[in-house]
This record gives sequence, C-alpha cells and structure tokens, in this order.
Amino acid sequence: MAFIDELKIYVRAGKGGDGVVRWHHEKWKEFGGPSGGNGGRGGNVYACAVRDVHLLSRYRAEKKFLAADGEDGKSKKLHGSNGKDLTINLPIGSIITNLKTNEKNSFTEDGERILLLHGGFGGRGNHSFKSSTNQSPKEFTPGKEGEDAEFFIEIELIADIGFIGLPNAGKTSLLNTLTRAKGKIGDYPFTTLEPNLGEFHGYIISDIPGLIEGAAIGKGLGHKFLRHVKRTKILVHLISLENNNPAKAYETIREELKQYDHELSLKKEIVVLTKTDLIDDTAYIEKVVEKMKKNVRTVSTVSLYDDETVKELQDLLLKEVKENVNQK
Repeated sequence: MAFIDELKIYVRAGKGGDGVVRWHHEKWKEFGGPSGGNGGRGGNVYACAVRDVHLLSRYRAEKKFLAADGEDGKSKKLHGSNGKDLTINLPIGSIITNLKTNEKNSFTEDGERILLLHGGFGGRGNHSFKSSTNQSPKEFTPGKEGEDAEFFIEIELIADIGFIGLPNAGKTSLLNTLTRAKGKIGDYPFTTLEPNLGEFHGYIISDIPGLIEGAAIGKGLGHKFLRHVKRTKILVHLISLENNNPAKAYETIREELKQYDHELSLKKEIVVLTKTDLIDDTAYIEKVVEKMKKNVRTVSTVSLYDDETVKELQDLLLKEVKENVNQK
C-alpha cells in the first residue's frame, strides 16, 4: 500500500431535523391543539488518533465525509432522533488544518479525540410556539445546517528511531535487516520515495528518504521528508564510504537539519559508517571515524547479514532508545 502523508478532504456535520406542524386528534377531542415536535440535532464530526500510519492511503478514493442528519420532528410532541456522530480515524502524528478557519490541531497520543465540526440544531415544531396568546400556532422552523469545511491533513511521523543520510547510504537495507520491513532497495539515488517503517522490540524505526544539500529550502524532496524527522527521538545517521568525502557528507546533512529546525541538531545521534567493505584501507576508515568525533559504528554491506554485527547494532539501538524515548 502506497504511503500517503498529505491529503485534503471535505467534511460536513449533519443538518438539524426540521420542526413540524402537527395537530393533536383524539376520538372525542378532534381539536386537541398543536403537537408538532422539534427536529433532532445533526451529527457532530470528530477526529480520533490511531496507530496506523498508512490510514490516509485508504482515504484516497473517499475524500468526502458526511455526518448523519437529524430526524424531523414528529406528531404527539415527539422530537426527532439526533443524527449519529461521525468519527474519522487519523494516524498519530497528523496535523489537521481547517482551511476555512485556519485552525490547527495535532495528534501525538493514541486515542486522542477532538471535535472538528458541530452538527446543526434541530428546528422547532409548532408545539413549542404555543403560548397563552397563541393557542393554535402554525409556526415552525427548519433545522440548521451543520458546519462544513475542507481539511488539509499532513503527517509528521512519530518514530522512536529515524534513519537519515544522503541517498544510497544503506538506510533501507539496515532497516530491513533490523526489522521485518520489506523496503525497496536499489543501486541508485532516491530508491526510497516514501518513509518505510519497521517494528523493533516494540519501538518504531523510520527510514527517512535520502536528503540532499539544499533540502531545507525545498531542493530535491526537501521539506516533504525533513518534517518526518521532527518528532523522532533518536537519529541514526548513515554515511556510506562510497562518498569521496564522508566527513563532508556528514556535515551536509547536519547543516540541513539545523537550517530546517535548530531543535533537530540537538537530538540524540548515532553515526553509522556503511559499506565499509568497499574500502581496503583500514587506516582510512579509522581516520574518518576520528573526524566524526562521535561514537561511530562501522557496518559493511556484507556484515548486515552477519549475526554478530547485527546483534551488536540491535543492542546499541535498544539501549539508546530505552534511555531516550521516554524523556520529555
């Protein structure tokens, strides 16, 4: 299923039911007075956060959401039933913008629920107009229209660990190795055009598609994927030794993070050098590690299939995510 992280939908709350004009009739009392009931309230529209990042994909063909209308009033002074409320499930991490009012809401926790639109009030039946000076009212009012608006929904992935780096750094390969994800792999830039997700001991890892220099100002895939890094607790920065200048590759991504949002540069970061099997000079690798001035891990293409190396990476990530993911 294709991952969709932006969607525009039309939503309308239910219309209130109409009030009615009715007259009370009994066998021995033909003119018993007004008995028209009020209309029911139209259904409200709510949004609810759920753990399903692919949920927007299911809405591609269904972009109009309508709550139920209220029922019209009835005779014998009976009110019409209220329209059923509508709940639209949206992924955690969704930012919901009402394009009519520009009001924004966002979801960060599973089960969060917000009211998007109010249903219309029901109209008044003629019984409600009865008074000492108006014993046989013929007045009634129609139900009010429910609120409606277009909403723009965008997702900022809430992942515990985010893999970042230039295109072709091996992010998807590592994700597939550490989790049961089956992300597409190819020997060319921008193989990954949408974030891949994997489950790792109950935590979520996201493979953020390759960033390039100028991403912070929209170059390449730009803001589309940088925003997914914002809510990630730990960054795993992958640098391929296919790069002629690994240190520059590292600084390029770091600079883009700072330019997009300074807070990103303050996140916990683990650096992983990938494809080290392409370099015969171990002294060169050590020199690169020294330049990083970080706790750098080295991973070869081959070692991704080595149980010992994979276990070492798993232990490191599990330790870091447990220490960091619950911090505010």
